[in-house]
Amino acid sequence: MTLGPVEEELAKARAAYRNRGRWGEDDALGTLNFADDAIRAHAASLVRRGRSFSLARGLDESGPQAGTRWHGLTGAGHLRGACTGRGVLLDVGRAVGDGRGELPDGFPILEEHLRDTVEAQGATSSVRRGDIVLVRTGQLGRVRRLGTWGAYGAGDAPGLSFTTLGWLHRTEIAAVATDTWGVEVRPYEFAEPVPSPPLHRIAVSHMGLPLGETWDLEALAADCAADGVFEFLLVAAPLPVTGAAGAPVNPIAVK
Repeated sequence: MTLGPVEEELAKARAAYRNRGRWGEDDALGTLNFADDAIRAHAASLVRRGRSFSLARGLDESGPQAGTRWHGLTGAGHLRGACTGRGVLLDVGRAVGDGRGELPDGFPILEEHLRDTVEAQGATSSVRRGDIVLVRTGQLGRVRRLGTWGAYGAGDAPGLSFTTLGWLHRTEIAAVATDTWGVEVRPYEFAEPVPSPPLHRIAVSHMGLPLGETWDLEALAADCAADGVFEFLLVAAPLPVTGAAGAPVNPIAVK
């Protein structure tokens, strides 16, 4: 799929998915405003077994040193309590990928793939207002298995299509994170060169949607597939770095 001219598509997306001013001129939370106290209370009730999973990738010599992080959290110091709520895993790799549950590099995840994944996984993966949605592609597991870390941060990658911006906006989710280095598909879906990640330019700057990058979803995904439950309490507070446009995080999912 190839989209139209870059600036034309970006202009349409800015007009359609703009949240600036929605919560006041001084707002620093963006779409995290959707995750209110009632949603966090419900998320706490999802804990049944007490099984916890760290979703952070280890910082060691075996891979790139850019760790698990939130991107786009301007004023991360104010968000230390905001990134908590109902997490839901959409394991697109298992639902529409190959026999290993992996999507090939360059695979654009479309809205139909997200819907198909929810249908395949069942009711516990229904996406609701205020959710923190985790999208597994299987790429991190593949590069760990093959040792191809050099391509992980710079090469082609599966990821969210630019066209999923409508779904991200319409569902009113609080945030989205993936197991890839940059969340969106690479190469980008435009015939002409794109100077910076196009989905980031809209999701972060105009929608106010935090993007989680390099999240390790392998153990969590295996557990969800085993017990058929894809929702959980997620606590993913960034380091409180005042004024930062992103911050490291050690996300914890509890089932």
